[in-house]
Order: sequence, then structure tokens, then C-alpha cells
Amino acid sequence: MSVIPLLEEALHQRAPRTVADPTRFEAGVAVVLIPENDQLLLIRRAEHPRDPWSGQMGLPGGRRDPEDQDLLATAIRETREEVGLDLSQARLLGALDDQAPSTPVLPPIIVRPHVFLLPSDPGELRLSAEVQYVRWASLGELRRPEVLRPYSFDYGGSRITRPGYHLGPDVVWGMTERILTPLLGLLTSR
Repeated sequence: MSVIPLLEEALHQRAPRTVADPTRFEAGVAVVLIPENDQLLLIRRAEHPRDPWSGQMGLPGGRRDPEDQDLLATAIRETREEVGLDLSQARLLGALDDQAPSTPVLPPIIVRPHVFLLPSDPGELRLSAEVQYVRWASLGELRRPEVLRPYSFDYGGSRITRPGYHLGPDVVWGMTERILTPLLGLLTSR
């Protein structure tokens, strides 16, 4: 049985926490779901020396352009640009709480996640140079207790440990983990 209807109900019953901070850039990301096995789209960002999130697993999205009406428009535009996915046929399920980087060395940015449900698997996606590859992860897999565990990495000469979703060779950590954990928490509170 699909858990997406439960997620939709939970999103409709809560107001997302938004942050207004004129000293920070704004960004929108898309949490894209499909009904087949309750899967969610993840991207692996391409390696780029000027990208602070280079090579990390994430969600399609990016900074707001002046032409974007709002952060929802940003998430839709960025998803189309990064993975060639048109969200016009998707149903907007709601928004999650705004997130900001937890370390001061990252750009000052506020990210608003929007949750979309596509009617079916979109097939092969057209990736931009910003995306190395995509993968679909089932919500059931992400909810397994052994998948969310500590992830350690070297950063600036120090060993850092943060929570991460271990999906074979891919680890989803950082801001994306902090977006997905509350999303999955909406399912466990049901």
C-alpha cells in the first residue's frame, strides 16, 4: 500500500516554517515522488571546484532568479533545467520547512523544499552538466532504521560525522538529509 496519500494528508495539515532573511539568497528544490514503489528522485551533483555541494547527493533545485515569481517557480524551473523534468503534470503536495546550511563556510542561503507527485515514472531524464546521475530511492528503503546512520568525512583537516542515508555507494547527508528526515517523520507520526 502506498504511503504517499498519508504524506499528502500530513502536508495539508501543517504550515511549513518559512524564513525571511534579506541577508541570504533564496533557493527552491523539488522533492519529486512517483507512485511506483513510493520512490523519490535524488541527483548526484557533478564535480565542480566552485560548487560547495560538488559531488553530493541532493534534490533538483537552485537559486531563485529575478524572473521567478516565487520559490515554487524556482523549484519547477531548476528541475526542468537540471534533469529535463517538466513538473506541469505533477501534483503539488505541499512545502516543507525552510532549511539553511548548518556551517558558516557555506553560502548564506535559505532553501524551500516543495513536494511533487508525478502520475507515473517519467522514464529517462535529460541531465544537465550540473548533474552526474540520478537515482530513485523508495520511501520504504529510506525509512529502514539501518539506512540512516552516521556518515564521517574529512573537512578542512578535521573528521566530521553527520547523519546520512546510506544507499549503497550513495550517501545522502547535509541539507538534503535535513529535508528528507522531517519528510519521512511525517509518515511515522501517522
